[in-house]
Amino acid sequence: GTGKTMLARAFTGILPPLSEQEALLVTRIHSVTRSKTSLITHPPFRSPHHTSSYVSLVGGGTTPKPGEITLAHHGVLFLDEFPEFDKKVIESLREPLEEGVITVSRAKGTFTFPALTTLIASMNPCPCGYLGSKQKRCVCKASDIDKYARKLSGPIMDRIDMWVPVSHIDYDTLSNHTVSEESRAVRKRVIRARNFAKTRFEKRGDTHLTKNKDMRAKDIDKHIELSENCNTIMKKLATTYMLSPRAYHRVLRLARTIADCREGDEILEADILEAFQYRPKLYQDRL
Repeated sequence: GTGKTMLARAFTGILPPLSEQEALLVTRIHSVTRSKTSLITHPPFRSPHHTSSYVSLVGGGTTPKPGEITLAHHGVLFLDEFPEFDKKVIESLREPLEEGVITVSRAKGTFTFPALTTLIASMNPCPCGYLGSKQKRCVCKASDIDKYARKLSGPIMDRIDMWVPVSHIDYDTLSNHTVSEESRAVRKRVIRARNFAKTRFEKRGDTHLTKNKDMRAKDIDKHIELSENCNTIMKKLATTYMLSPRAYHRVLRLARTIADCREGDEILEADILEAFQYRPKLYQDRL
């Protein structure tokens, strides 16, 4: 009841509209599962229930069709109560989060569907939901808390860039009707940051890259240059917390994005430290 689902649903409001090419592709994908559909010009939002079957999320069937992961292409896939999803479904996210596609193998052959999506997942700190709460006492056993946390494997946790705690909202805040920043104002900043990144890629001849998340390891070496101080900080963080190469690169990409939000040409030490604080605390505790 802290607003996790509401925040996830509001996320598409800060995303820029789809380009003409993206809109045509997304509409073609959705037309496969619907008899009629109009042109989709805004990033799609898909929110399957945690009881959904493996085929409905990943895709497949007698005549293979795309699942929810593909229907969220160029949009948002929201998985509420993330640990409650079938283990097989959670592990199937490895490929789309890394490669932007998902492969379905059936008797009729192997099919590759596009799946370049932004994953938003939410979970409680424990089965009862009150671990660390100042309002109510957690009633879970230590073994239940550990079992709940271990439903997410290290490789999956590595592939999620930002882990943000959403704390309890006090009643005074709920009754205070102050006007917050509108989504369209945030969307303008997102568009500026994306255009800043796209221009940087074009200047270096990589027109196939449009967003920082499109960068692979070789692209990171080319497009992300660190000062001596920043390099020292990254090495210290990687050594202290035993970051995997994947996690190391994801921190760099996120730091580059933070710099783009302020339209900065160089990554600062503060950008790296901010990016690292979004790494999962649970992951750090396990190590």
